[in-house]
Amino acid sequence: MPHNCRILTYAMAAGAVAAAGFVFPPGATAAAPRSATSDFNGDGYADLAVGVPDGTVGGQAKAGYVNVVWGGPKGVGAHGSIRVTQATPEVPGTPEAGDRFGASVALVDLNGDGIAELLVGVPGEDVTDRGTDAGMVIAIGGSTDGPGPGATVLTGPSPSAAYGTSVAAAELTGGDNKEIVIGGRDKVVARVIQGEDSMITTVVAAPMGGRAPVLATGDFDSDGRDDLAVAYWTVGSPNTQSHVRLWKWDADRSEMANFWNTDNTGVTALAAGDFDGDGHDDLALGECREIADENIDDPCGPEELAKGGGIHLHYGSPASGPFGVRTQTLNQDTAGVPGVAEDGDRFGAALAVADVNRDGRDDLIVGAPGEAIGSEAGAGAAWLLSGSAQGLLDADGTATSVSWNQDTPGVPGVAEAGDTFGAAVASGDFNADGVPDVTVGSPGENGSLGAAWLFRGGSADGSAAFSPRTLGLPNLSTAQKYGKPLSSR
Repeated sequence: MPHNCRILTYAMAAGAVAAAGFVFPPGATAAAPRSATSDFNGDGYADLAVGVPDGTVGGQAKAGYVNVVWGGPKGVGAHGSIRVTQATPEVPGTPEAGDRFGASVALVDLNGDGIAELLVGVPGEDVTDRGTDAGMVIAIGGSTDGPGPGATVLTGPSPSAAYGTSVAAAELTGGDNKEIVIGGRDKVVARVIQGEDSMITTVVAAPMGGRAPVLATGDFDSDGRDDLAVAYWTVGSPNTQSHVRLWKWDADRSEMANFWNTDNTGVTALAAGDFDGDGHDDLALGECREIADENIDDPCGPEELAKGGGIHLHYGSPASGPFGVRTQTLNQDTAGVPGVAEDGDRFGAALAVADVNRDGRDDLIVGAPGEAIGSEAGAGAAWLLSGSAQGLLDADGTATSVSWNQDTPGVPGVAEAGDTFGAAVASGDFNADGVPDVTVGSPGENGSLGAAWLFRGGSADGSAAFSPRTLGLPNLSTAQKYGKPLSSR
């Protein structure tokens, strides 16, 4: 049944989330250092949020849930988890068929108190006076005692607005609290904090082909504040629109301002990181392909490197000129990248960033859920591409990388057709040893029940798998597609 939803309001810039009704107790003393921004239970370890929008809740198909998997000395998967749904006390709403709670997730410390909040997109939510599938985004407070109070951040304004298809958060205005960015059908909006108040501003409204807009954040203009990257594309419409665009907060006009574009570009994933270690954020475009086919500027680099899915990088190096002037492009035919580029691999369909080897340069984690392993079509694979002084490619155009799949020695499981290993990737220091770990989702595993893998320190040695079955989650006979999306840092 449709229902009215509370709107999250900010009473003041400092302590904004607490003002909305969240209660955060003082951080618990933990043996591990408190450095994780995705620490939901305040124990000093990064946690992992797994969105399960296809999950059944209370007999309602695709009502959806989020599984927060606890970090600890053995990483994620070995220390239990909690299941958060709209039946969880103080989480707004009621589980209903098709809500798709968990279609997007972000586990992020919104107010800098050391404990993360959980942002959850619910694009199938029906909202009273706004219509079917208006959608919503919910914020749920973390605490040392489990999930804290939740509140509605924003609901879609009309039927089929599908707010919550994507979600992100960053300090866009330079304040003490992070702004929340929400993607819906053909629209991206941001809830921006201004002094003691907040406002909703439209970032972009344009045809997006029915796909979720892709969001990423980073300081792309090197002004010390986060910016927003948005990607969207259409095909077959009268006015094809395919863009990757960067937006920043314009304080004078109190709105988000567009300051950089690359057009005719369709991407599936975006990721921000400093891959060349020069102190300036770069932007990786995953599964990049030219949409309009106007052959004007090769927006994804050499066309042959789009085969099987290409990754196109724009570097933020002021010494080389404005953002994005210096570029690199790679795929599985690039020297140093294991594998062979084949149609349907979907190399770059999922991206995440971490400095796994701790050399001061970010590395890129890449998923290719369509990769065939032997004769097993769509078994999927993932790569770890190392940063260098020149970026992800050295001066000779060669990458340094490793690849994993379920047939890799030391990796649990067996590569099977349709596993889609690599459909989602994430990073976080889950055991607080100072070395980032990697997680890889495989929503097609076990007849689409789904699973996820932990690569401690970015290594196949000692890797482990966890799934709804090993975590004791319910409804094990349904296709939950566990493992996409993933969120941690």
